[in-house]
Order: sequence, then C-alpha cells, then structure tokens
Amino acid sequence: MNISDLHALFLECSTVCTDTRLVKENDLFFALTGEHFNGNKFAKKALESGASYAVIDDSEYQVEGETILVNNTLETLQQLAAFHRDYLNIPIIALTGSNGKTTSKELINVVLSQNYKTTATVGNLNNHIGVPLTLLSMHKDTELGIVEMGANHLKEIEFLCSIAKPNFGYITNFGKAHLEGFGSLEGVIQGKSELYTFLELTDGIAFINKKDEKQVELTSHIKRVTFGDQTTANKTTVNLESADPFVIANYNGFKIESQLIGSYNFTNISAAIAIGSYFKVSAKQIKTAIEGYTPTNNRSQIITKRSTKIILDAYNANPTSMKAALESFHILKDTNKIAIIGDMFELGATAADEHQHIIDLASTLNINKVYVVGKLFNAIEIKSNHIKAFDAFEDFKIHFSSLDIAKSTLLIKASRGMKLERILDLI
Repeated sequence: MNISDLHALFLECSTVCTDTRLVKENDLFFALTGEHFNGNKFAKKALESGASYAVIDDSEYQVEGETILVNNTLETLQQLAAFHRDYLNIPIIALTGSNGKTTSKELINVVLSQNYKTTATVGNLNNHIGVPLTLLSMHKDTELGIVEMGANHLKEIEFLCSIAKPNFGYITNFGKAHLEGFGSLEGVIQGKSELYTFLELTDGIAFINKKDEKQVELTSHIKRVTFGDQTTANKTTVNLESADPFVIANYNGFKIESQLIGSYNFTNISAAIAIGSYFKVSAKQIKTAIEGYTPTNNRSQIITKRSTKIILDAYNANPTSMKAALESFHILKDTNKIAIIGDMFELGATAADEHQHIIDLASTLNINKVYVVGKLFNAIEIKSNHIKAFDAFEDFKIHFSSLDIAKSTLLIKASRGMKLERILDLI
C-alpha cells in the first residue's frame, strides 16, 4: 500500500495510536518496534480493543483485512506524517532549544489559540516518534500547528524539519544540554541551528531574541522577526524585584501578571508575546492568555504545603537551566530559602566539571541551605558550610525528616531520572 492510499485510510480513522493501553474505537494502530519490545505482538490486541487497522512490519502477525504490512512501521509513520503535513498545507511553527521548549510551546499555544484553532505538541512528545504523532493529530480545522522538536545528536533537527516542514521557527536558547550526544556547546549550537538552515532553504521566518547575540549572528542572512529590546515592536519590560516570585511583564500598556517564576521565563513570555503580535493577536488577548496559563508536570510549579512554599522544577535539568534556576532563587526576598538539587545527566566527559561549577556558584548565592543529591554531586569537593551532599535520595530522605522547614521556601530541581518530586511526599 502506498502512502497516498494509507493516508486515505487514516482520514477515515479517529486518530493514530502506538500504545494498546490507549487504543480507542476506530484508531489506526502503528506497531512500533524498539530495542526491548516488538509492537507487532500487540497488533491483534489493538484490533480487539477497537482499532480499525494495525500497521505492522512482520508478516507473522497479519490478520486478514485488518492489518497493513509495510517494510518498516516507524518509517511509514514518519512518511504518513509528512504526507499529511503537505495535505493540510497550514502554517507550522517549530521550536527547539536547550531549555524552556515545552513552556515556550505552551505559552505560544495559549496566545495563538485566542485567535486561531491551533494544534500543538502534547507534553514533550518531541522526538522522531512524537513529531509525526503531533502532525497526525492535526486536522482540517487546524489553522496553525505548533511543533516542539527535541534532539540530543546532530542531524536530528534536520530530520524532524524534513517531516514537519516548518514555515516559522524559534530556538529558545543554546545551553549545555545533551553534551554527551552533541559533544560540546558548539555541537549544541550546530545541531539546534539546523532549524535555521531549513528556514533559510525554504524562505521561512525565524523569531529571534535580540539579547541572544549568537542567534542574532546566525540569522543575519535569513528572514526574521526580532523581539526583546526597545527598538522592536515587542517592547516588554520585566519586574523581578518584588517579594512575589512570579514574572510580571509590561507590554503595550498592559501589565501581564504571569504564574511563572524566574527571569528565564521572562524570555519565554517575551517570545510568546512576539509571536502572538506577529499573528495579530491583540495585547489584551495576549494578557488574558498568559495570565491564564498555569505550569504543570513539575515545571516551575509553585506549590504550598502547610507553611512551606515549594518551587518545583524537577522535570529536567542541565548546567544552563540549573544555573538560571539558582540565580533566580537567589533574587527572591524570602527569608529562609532552601535549594534541593540533584544530578544532571547526559553530560558525558564534562559531567564532573559542570557539577563543580554548580557547587561553586551555589556557594556564592543568597540561599540559606543547599542540599545536593546524587553520585555526581556527592563526588565533588564541597568547601561551603551551607552546602551538604548526599549520595542517594534515600540518604537525603533520612536527613530531611529531621529538618524544620516551616515557613521556608524550597527550590527542587534535578534531571528527570532523579525523581526529586518525591520530596513532596515527605512534607
């Protein structure tokens, strides 16, 4: 079956699914195979659960009239997504970067949805499977698509762009993330900038933060819309000096009181304002959208338990985002501030140095106590009296039970694998 015929079947189905636990009536099931699983084995179960068809790549699991045999299910999924993207022919905004991708995507989505029917990446489904699934979730009523793209190696963004074919692009920043795969910060810049290369080749438009000198330099020869200074249309300022940790932005005469913390989120808000302005969303609508957005899923969440205020930012971490989180925590005027930070993963040969840099930074900041958790942090020499290290979460858990955290403000940040959100259960 060619892609055109498969697409015709897809249009008759409700949606695409790759997980039998989530199959709904009239779904098109793709039996993806990975290193430790064979999705073909679940094709029959998907059909019994209501899927209209199952796309497989192993003839052993054929079911007459209900399975579609292809050479490779993943490649077919990607080809179908690219075909569907062309079929819809709608504007696509792609965004990538080392930090803030998902928050930026959510903000851009709530702003644009004030005026348009949008479809955006759900959560952080931003890889070689997630991007196709995002495109295939778009339908004939979608007016604007917003696609988050993640990568930890060179050529990944290039490949995702070949599927999504974005008309617009935004890179949040270049930071020290996935250094194990990219090799260096220069590798990160090269990999993320594959989005700019695609936009240049296709006459697309990039949204650029004027305060990021590297991005300004890299996009000097392509079409771009800039934001972030007083000479551009997006004239925003920020208030970070109040006791309230939430970012307040001032735009076009409107005071926007967000539910986001930290100076790094001001950039995310500024990008959403700039993109909204480009697409003719009014300042009043932008204010409504941003003020109504509440972060979830352990990303910059403010949680109060008893008399303790918790800044939960434990979804992920790398040296750049950890530094930004600590520096923003430093600015807060709260009286008893406790930072609980965990190991940062995927740093390769730079891991020891990067963890040392964070320890050195933490020792200079206005934070009452800093607890570092994990084998990487625990291996670092600590000379500051207000920093204490623990090899594992269980060790820290024992110590935490003896702490008096009443009327304190806690920052919790670490890489996803550390699962530091477990601290909430201890309060």
